Amino acid sequence: MDFWILVDGPSAAIVLGGTTLGTVLRCGLRNSFAALGTLLTIPAARFNASGTRAELAVQIQDIRKDGLLRAEPHHFGDREFDEVADALIERRSLSALLEKHRAHRKRRLTRSEAAVSTLNQAAELGPVFGLVGTLISLSQLSTASGGENALSTAIPMAIVTTLYGLLLANLVFAPLARLIERRAMNEESERQELVDWLADELRTSLDKRDTAIGRVAA
Repeated sequence: MDFWILVDGPSAAIVLGGTTLGTVLRCGLRNSFAALGTLLTIPAARFNASGTRAELAVQIQDIRKDGLLRAEPHHFGDREFDEVADALIERRSLSALLEKHRAHRKRRLTRSEAAVSTLNQAAELGPVFGLVGTLISLSQLSTASGGENALSTAIPMAIVTTLYGLLLANLVFAPLARLIERRAMNEESERQELVDWLADELRTSLDKRDTAIGRVAA
């Protein structure tokens, strides 16, 4: 079998270019750039829940030792939990911690949903522009001269463009959309578990500290 017959530059340009343009027109530049940015982060390391838990344990120990009044926010490079630490120390409130978490969660979900929606649109448009390429190649039969030569050129292109559209949709865009969705759900689940654990630990520490202070005052 000659696989080189499946390699066709004009067919790829029609399908890929048309799908990209159609997706941008449907979804807008903002969502398209959000999808591109999310795709670029896929090779990066996934959220490290165990490492983050260890870093948060340092913050809990500092608060248990020094209290919220004297404890310093512990930063370790995770934007959400760095801001959570700042809000917790500055406002001395668990509600500030939860509020920051909800704000970050909303931004992350909005971005991932925009990326997934954009890639799903691209998956829908891939076969459409495969058909467009097929129609373009077949339309050349009525104007081309050369008989069998023209036929042998147009028919393979018509088939290849359809194939490209199907492969682009089902082996590229749809799997990428599902990958982003799955990773976002897993990360949010892990982050929520850490926030719940952090809030429980801090609540326990604060309750014990308040009780101890009350006993001293009595």
